[in-house]
Amino acid sequence: MTGVPASAAGGSSGAQGAQGSAAAADGAVSEVSGSASDSAAEGAKHPRGAKIAAAAVNQASLWNVANLLTMLRLLLVPGFVALMLADGGYDPAWRSLAWAAFAVAMITDLFDGHLARTYNLVTDFGKIADPIADKAIMGAALICLSALGDLPWWVTAVILGRELGITLLRFLVIRYGVIPASRGGKLKTLTQGVAVGMYVLALTGWLATLRFWVMAVAVVLTVVTGLDYVRQAIVLRRRGIAERAAALEEKEA
Repeated sequence: MTGVPASAAGGSSGAQGAQGSAAAADGAVSEVSGSASDSAAEGAKHPRGAKIAAAAVNQASLWNVANLLTMLRLLLVPGFVALMLADGGYDPAWRSLAWAAFAVAMITDLFDGHLARTYNLVTDFGKIADPIADKAIMGAALICLSALGDLPWWVTAVILGRELGITLLRFLVIRYGVIPASRGGKLKTLTQGVAVGMYVLALTGWLATLRFWVMAVAVVLTVVTGLDYVRQAIVLRRRGIAERAAALEEKEA
């Protein structure tokens, strides 16, 4: 009989099976490699998509409620000046409307920072625009009052000089850290707002006398808290320089 031995046939079948298994294994490896390549390609594309998404979120966050309140305060500045100087600047009705605009600006100043910190709405725009809006409305009110002769120019100079000086000081030491707002600073802001608001209104009699003393307290707090901020800035700078020097020595060692 001419035939193939069973062992040979089995060996041939086994060889074919081994070849099939190898081919299947190669296919599986190819599929895995392809999947890995696709995953790598998707992974390579993912950061770009993530950056775009993050940029879109940051762009949208510009129009949050805290920033809108800051923008409103900036828009109120020219309106306040127009109302303050309307009809010569001494009409009680126009002065009352100017006081209303000033009061809205001061109230929004209390809320926008609180909302930004509480609901994580802090943006680079808000960090820059918020102090500008604060200084703009207060500066406009003080300059208008002094121009109308209701408030001595030296009071305006002391308050605005302090505010601008401390703002500049914050920027100078920001590399070493942030100077936190103190209770005295918050009390100063509140007292300034009340005092200037009382001067904006056309008050007479004992209320006019009262506003003089409220403004006196505001000036004292302005000077005292300003000196305290200078002290904090000096301490912060020294500490920052010492920490950098220690870090540099540790790195070299």
